[in-house]
Amino acid sequence: MTERKRILVVDDEPDVLLLCRVNLEFEGFEVLEASNGEDALEMVRSERPDAVLLDVMMPRMDGWQVLEQLKADEDVADIPVVMLTAKVQDQDQIRGWSRGAAEYITKPFSPLSLSQVLQDVLETDPEEEERRRQMILEKLQLLQGS
Repeated sequence: MTERKRILVVDDEPDVLLLCRVNLEFEGFEVLEASNGEDALEMVRSERPDAVLLDVMMPRMDGWQVLEQLKADEDVADIPVVMLTAKVQDQDQIRGWSRGAAEYITKPFSPLSLSQVLQDVLETDPEEEERRRQMILEKLQLLQGS
């Protein structure tokens, strides 16, 4: 039997946490939860999840700040971070991709697709992930310049 992958879901909205937990547990993931950025950073460092699903808009410390701190910490920088947000402008996506996000999901999202996105992220080779991130970033920047 394969080991269950651990996903840290970070969102300040209890309904979103519940929706993610129910769907991800149904798909066989172990789910950890944090409702703010400070708790998320602490949990990533202590629990070492396989991936983080991170909301952008949170009080006190937003998802961008959390992402920056995770990617700056060499002990946890290799953990893929999937951004979950209602922000859909190109500039927001450029910000996420350029700071090291592995994927970008916009709200509202399909709870059924959530596990597939995470599975894809977990199965992607880190070098391939970096090439893909750079390609997406270049395309977004080109689109923004035109």
